[in-house]
Amino acid sequence: MDAALPQISSVSSLAGIDPAEWNAVANPPGAPYDPFLTWEFLEAMESSGAASPRTGWRGAHILVRDANGRLRAAMPMWFKYHSRGEFVFDQSWAEAWERAGGAYYPKLLCAVPFTPVTGRRLLVGPGPDANAYHAALLDGALQLAEQTGVSSMHINFIDEAEAPFLEAAGLLIRTDQQFHWQNDGYGSFDDFLATLSSEKRKNLRKEQAKAQAGLSFQHVRGAEITEEHLDIFFEFYMDTGSRKWGSPYLTRKSFSMLRERMADDLLFIFACEEDRIIAGAMNLVGSDTLYGRYWGTLDGRPMLHFETCYYQAIDYAIAHGLKTVEAGAQGGHKLARGYGPVLTRSAHWIAHPGFRDAVADYLKRERAAVDEDFGYLKERTPFKKGE
Repeated sequence: MDAALPQISSVSSLAGIDPAEWNAVANPPGAPYDPFLTWEFLEAMESSGAASPRTGWRGAHILVRDANGRLRAAMPMWFKYHSRGEFVFDQSWAEAWERAGGAYYPKLLCAVPFTPVTGRRLLVGPGPDANAYHAALLDGALQLAEQTGVSSMHINFIDEAEAPFLEAAGLLIRTDQQFHWQNDGYGSFDDFLATLSSEKRKNLRKEQAKAQAGLSFQHVRGAEITEEHLDIFFEFYMDTGSRKWGSPYLTRKSFSMLRERMADDLLFIFACEEDRIIAGAMNLVGSDTLYGRYWGTLDGRPMLHFETCYYQAIDYAIAHGLKTVEAGAQGGHKLARGYGPVLTRSAHWIAHPGFRDAVADYLKRERAAVDEDFGYLKERTPFKKGE
């Protein structure tokens, strides 16, 4: 590819981008389907008011077109005026830089809003010139950062394959961990239970018995999802979000737009007492992964969260041949329930050399601590040893 040919631009909204064009680079043929990268999901975050200038998200999406004007690469990018809704916590960096007299915000962020899910962030379709378009994308992002004078540019929850390229380009790599469940070819939930140690298996069955007493569970997907379901779930979401974050991120319109655009990618798991829904979990479904996103209840019975979010998700994944369940950020309590530690990665560009050196030193020590903790947790999974 002739380096002079790519046309690099930045747009403030996904609304003016053709959905088919965006989706062709976001989920190209042969790649695992990631519902969070679709135009339908990302644009819904913007136009529903969840990720908008009013809430501190101003679009600056990077586009790379070829000489014929065809979209060949893209990065979902925002100017951020705070660090909420990211799940890669840099508030201490902001405080340090501001104490030194700098202005940390706005910064640039490449991410899926409100979604701690690893995936491709440099969206390039396959082909012999893919590497060149990767380079053009990053050049465009760094040019935007330099031209606008932001303190930093961050790329969150990057795919493992992207990390070497970004590190070689001078970005700082940060690691953290989540807990994911892996399907080892189980034929049933009981098959999964049989792989746990006796003590852990007994504890899990006790939890399930407490949670399931007097309840039934519904898995609602696609055309079965109604606005009434969304009304109920939004009440749960607002209650949980208000207590957990202080200010829930998504609007009621966000949920309706996702239902209208991508209902087949949505799975709601509801706990029901007779005909009344008392708890629910919202998941998105990829080609091989079930992504747990939000949960809520107005009923305080014990273990209901574990059953609705973790065990029912495992049961669904086994029944539908999904390889992985990602149950969201952090949460060491997931380990005892069959979810093992997995490393996550982000990449960071810092404008000021001295500040960059300080962050690099911090990240070196943080990575060592994450690696040590990761090794510790790997030895303490609930599965039978030596089998």
